[in-house]
Amino acid sequence: MIPTKSALKKALKKNYITVNEKPASTATFINGGEIIILSIPKDENNKPKRELIFALKVLFEDEYLAIIHKPAGILVSGNAFKTVANALPQNLKPSNLEDATIPQPVHRLDYGTTGALLVGKTASSIRVLNKLFEDKEIDKTYYAVTIGKMKELEGIIISEVDGKESQSNYKIIESVKSERFEFLNLVKLYPKTGRRHQLRIHLASIGNPILGDAAYGIENLILNGKGIYLHAFSLQFFHPFTKEKIYLKDELPQKFLKIFN
Repeated sequence: MIPTKSALKKALKKNYITVNEKPASTATFINGGEIIILSIPKDENNKPKRELIFALKVLFEDEYLAIIHKPAGILVSGNAFKTVANALPQNLKPSNLEDATIPQPVHRLDYGTTGALLVGKTASSIRVLNKLFEDKEIDKTYYAVTIGKMKELEGIIISEVDGKESQSNYKIIESVKSERFEFLNLVKLYPKTGRRHQLRIHLASIGNPILGDAAYGIENLILNGKGIYLHAFSLQFFHPFTKEKIYLKDELPQKFLKIFN
């Protein structure tokens, strides 16, 4: 393995690198033929890693995959310490299969979005689940609360998102009058493609942004402090290994139920 620049700088600073038995520095000139030794003390590699302590609700789990409830206010993955990916090992049972690996989410939900998140527990399941998403063989439904009067009870929104064709189908389940927002609507969403922020962009494009959406909402109608009202409600697919039909629902959060019956 080739050391990174930062690792080499650290090794030079701590005199872990010698040239002809003399400590090296960034000013050491190499002519060729020198004996260069990199020595890393054992305790440097054995430092205990920080472990994220974060409880997750497990909705389904077997040896191949799991479905968990993603809470609001946490990233699915990335360079941050507090992510769902970092919390998965302590919340899921290790797989006993030969190609078991560190559990890994196979799709993303936005930071503020709640709901069902699919996770692979083996190398083969991660690969196959990614392919199922790519081939649109996993059906996802979402619920959102939108603001303003919606023109149609149901419809299809087709437009480009990030330069790619995208489609979202929607159906209004219930609408209630609101003094501040005119109307609040409980909308069921069926994304046919999976672009970043697709549902948020599509609903904003028809003049009915999602309640609490600071990025795509209407400036004077941003609801602060309660997060975005977008929930990944269900996942439906055929289990790629057991061939069982999986249909799993993650019930609506309490903040939705405070508005609608």
